[in-house]
Amino acid sequence: MKAHELRDLSITELKARLNDEKTTLQKLAFSKSVTGQVENPARLKQIRREIARLHTVITEKSAE
Repeated sequence: MKAHELRDLSITELKARLNDEKTTLQKLAFSKSVTGQVENPARLKQIRREIARLHTVITEKSAE
């Protein structure tokens, strides 16, 4: 999701989405550590960027 799309959501929705993304990242990292490989390694980078994007938007909304 793009940052301008995230800015339309409320803070509670953003935090819920952040928790979902963190859970997904943990699951992928765990599967990578156990099996030594992941189905889509680029997905890890995408999720980390999405988490950073969510943190940024939450901080912007909190500052308002």
